[in-house]
Amino acid sequence: MPPRQIDGARIRAVRRGRDLSQQQLGNMVGVSGPAVSRWENGQDFPKGEKLPAIAEALHTPLDDLFPHDGPPDLQLLRCDAGLSHAQAAEMINASLAPLGNAESGRRRLSDAYVKPLAKAYGVTEGELLAAQDRSFGVRVPSRDEQASGPRTIEEKINFLLQHGYVGQEAPSDEEIARAVNEHAGAATVTAGDIVALRTGATADASDVVRAGLAHALQVDAALFQDDAELGPEARQLLEAFRFIGSIHRGQILGLAARGNSLGLSAEMMATINNLVGELKDKLPDVPGGE
Repeated sequence: MPPRQIDGARIRAVRRGRDLSQQQLGNMVGVSGPAVSRWENGQDFPKGEKLPAIAEALHTPLDDLFPHDGPPDLQLLRCDAGLSHAQAAEMINASLAPLGNAESGRRRLSDAYVKPLAKAYGVTEGELLAAQDRSFGVRVPSRDEQASGPRTIEEKINFLLQHGYVGQEAPSDEEIARAVNEHAGAATVTAGDIVALRTGATADASDVVRAGLAHALQVDAALFQDDAELGPEARQLLEAFRFIGSIHRGQILGLAARGNSLGLSAEMMATINNLVGELKDKLPDVPGGE
């Protein structure tokens, strides 16, 4: 069934209101008149990629004619672009398997497919990756939650992993657990414990674990306290700290070239550039430095 709600009676009512026959509507969207009849009688559903064409033929907004709940996943993005699996695969020069696996939450898309697929779907790379997260059952914070900054340990870990390693590979659960234990001087957590914290299966952690997480993710320990919140200013500082840390390590980051694919706006880039000059001398031991 398509990822949007299909109401056959609604299709019939709008079609009749536009003074179209079932055959005429079918001709406009590339199906037979009997196929339209089956849709309207609830005996069958139109393919997801047909819904935009149906809405256009009936001069009705897609979301009004075929509503859906929540933000889009990969299947909805593809269907809303009016593309079948085969058409989408052809546009990125791939077989059907990568798209099918990603849409069903079995295997994520190769990095090589992200940019061309986002272009094919008419979305940004960030929107495509967020949709992929939804296909894999990863909860994506609402805009209000994102604006207020991550509050829980789960949100803070995921924010740091997503935004704190520009040009670098983020640490794995095993590496985070190892760093936490090294900081604590004892075996306090396992990789499974980190997964539980990162996914929200466990909502709390001891002060020792919080301090170890801050050490492992190279941020100030205060960010993992209960009353700590990464608001807009803290986010800017965090990304500036990472930028400075990369300078200390002699790394060259292609931030300007990659830009919004990493969630960095032009304003954020300007802020980082300003903060680099202001903070580098004042904070020689910033997180991420040597």
